[in-house]
Amino acid sequence: MFFHKQELQFKATPDKPDAVYARKLQEVLGGQYGEITVAMQYSFQAWNSHIPGKYRDLLFGIGAEEFGHVEMLATMIAQLLEKAPLGITEDAVQSDPAIAAVIGGTDMQQAIVAGAGARPVDSNGNPWQGSYITASGNLLADFTANANAEMQGRVQVARLYHMTDDPGVRDMLSFLLARDTMHQNQWLAAARELQEEGAEMLPVPSNFPINKEERSVSYQYLNFSDGAAAAEGSWASGPTPDGKGEFTYHDGPTTSVPMPPPTHPDSRFYGTTELPNTVEKVSGVVQDKLRKE
Repeated sequence: MFFHKQELQFKATPDKPDAVYARKLQEVLGGQYGEITVAMQYSFQAWNSHIPGKYRDLLFGIGAEEFGHVEMLATMIAQLLEKAPLGITEDAVQSDPAIAAVIGGTDMQQAIVAGAGARPVDSNGNPWQGSYITASGNLLADFTANANAEMQGRVQVARLYHMTDDPGVRDMLSFLLARDTMHQNQWLAAARELQEEGAEMLPVPSNFPINKEERSVSYQYLNFSDGAAAAEGSWASGPTPDGKGEFTYHDGPTTSVPMPPPTHPDSRFYGTTELPNTVEKVSGVVQDKLRKE
């Protein structure tokens, strides 16, 4: 059950309208690492969770908070668009508001489609996509993805902070930055706790029979570049993070397997093959008559 309370988690009021900046804010609302993504991601992870208790409750709680952040940004964007001037004064341009909007860097669809409001899109107007969501059912994989989402989101909010001097906007961004700090640490702590409790371990999925891997290359760094400095990293020698092996370094691939011959699909796929066109045609007719693949 969802219940909406008509108040915000933190103030979201700009000091002045700014249609150009409203478009920029769309990225952290409807972009790949925006608030819509994390709100839906944590919610689907919770809905798909297989165990009750603290991890499922964590997902539900933070997912609900992120929906509040969606609302804060949408509210801020709407206010930035309210009475926002186009910022173009030349008569030849000002006579066509659509051209003025493009030159001014504003998003015309915020005006034409949303009536001076926020939209579920990124800063280029690309619609938000459900494919942004990671919800695998494996909590260690998901919590690690969540930490990355918060890191990418915080990077974007930090950049946006320096793209405005509006105190009201900066206040809201300052709050979102702080929550991203918490959520990064929270997901990393949750991932660590999963491993400490033995619920999940590296490599993910840890309950796949490891003897079914080609273990000879499980911990080899295979250098497929002419840059040799990668050999100096801890991923090229020493113990592995999963505690099950030792890293080794190898310059280039360790195997060389001949390329198999080109495939030859059913004639009725009408691909160009090495057989004469008439042979392919007859083959297809015969297969149809015999009703065989």
